[in-house]
Amino acid sequence: MQPAISMHTTPLTRRRFLRALGLSVATLSTGVSRVFSAAEPIKIGTLLALTGALEAYGKPIQNGAVLAAEHLNEAGGPLGRKIQLVHRDSQTDPTAAIDAAKKLVEVDRVVAIIGALSSGVTIPVATSVTIPSRVIQISPASTSPQITTLDDDGFLFRTCPSDALQGKVSGRLAKELGFASVSTIYVNNPYGQGLSDNFAQAFKAHGGKVLATVAYEKGKPSYRGEIERALRGNPDAIALFGYPENGVTIMRQALELGFSGKFLLADGMKAPEVVQNVGAQYLKGTYGTAPGSKETRAKQLFLEEYTKRFGEKPPKPFIDNCYDAVAVLGLAIHLAKSDQPWRIRDALRFVANPPGPQILPGEFRKAFRAIDRGEEINYRGASGEVDFDQYGDVVSPIEIWKIDDQGNIVTERVEEA
Repeated sequence: MQPAISMHTTPLTRRRFLRALGLSVATLSTGVSRVFSAAEPIKIGTLLALTGALEAYGKPIQNGAVLAAEHLNEAGGPLGRKIQLVHRDSQTDPTAAIDAAKKLVEVDRVVAIIGALSSGVTIPVATSVTIPSRVIQISPASTSPQITTLDDDGFLFRTCPSDALQGKVSGRLAKELGFASVSTIYVNNPYGQGLSDNFAQAFKAHGGKVLATVAYEKGKPSYRGEIERALRGNPDAIALFGYPENGVTIMRQALELGFSGKFLLADGMKAPEVVQNVGAQYLKGTYGTAPGSKETRAKQLFLEEYTKRFGEKPPKPFIDNCYDAVAVLGLAIHLAKSDQPWRIRDALRFVANPPGPQILPGEFRKAFRAIDRGEEINYRGASGEVDFDQYGDVVSPIEIWKIDDQGNIVTERVEEA
């Protein structure tokens, strides 16, 4: 378990923290010694899936980090220094990601890592690299409930909600759609298992019957055995919790085997490529869930800025979560008056959580000035409230989305878990 840190810090605690910044503090033991010059840029690493099973998501999500860094730098940068992003590829593979994370920490000398996407990559990177090195890690997309209770000394955060929330909504949605029986097929990693487990628990609580829970391994040419197990008993739907690379194969082969029910999907399959590669005629009317955000001024500002910068609206989920991860890091660096990761860690909740005047995406010059005056701030994210609890988790609404008759992915509604 992580150390208990209050989600809502008190003004007194904040004042003590601010006073402490001006005191001489003994350097804590870290896995990597750090000597920085005030003239150097502040390096933040990204460890995203530019290849592998989540390749379809990696580059668009990386754009969220790029936009946030540009906005911070346009505002003068934290501590008057520029943010420099260092991009490395997780390959959606734990072994490759650990190697890339070591390079970010030991060679590139980053103060924090944004990533990974897959929970099955984020957890081993945290336990093998960032926690021992005492370097901050913020995942914009890893949703496994296992992350909540990881023993991380407070260095692991995420700006997306736990699948304990998404699974609960997904199970409720399945019942609303009239499914009496469902089988789950899930990628055999913490992400897939977490969604499957929480979905099954919620669906059963609403009177549904789970006929089978079937894990699959990535990278296989055929999943007919797994599909046949899931189809025993003729379920009304298959809840598929996986990634496009193999999820498309599973859906195609299920249809070839005569499955005539519905699919129920989650954020890992919310991609136009899925519809294109399976066929809109087979997927129209398919529902799914994903971490979402309500229509707020913060979200609208982000959408406007992203569209202006990249020429399109954000095409995938978690782009806004990645923007928020870089944003709160930049603000925390400025508040901490330091590029030491442990001091940034201790400042994160003071810029992300209430109380304090709201700071919206792009309003970083305003935020830097307020911090310089000793004032409190409360960053309100593009993805929703970024209020870190004692475990480094956030709570956000869940989007219910649908594939319409034209094959477009559209938002039906956003609701609380």
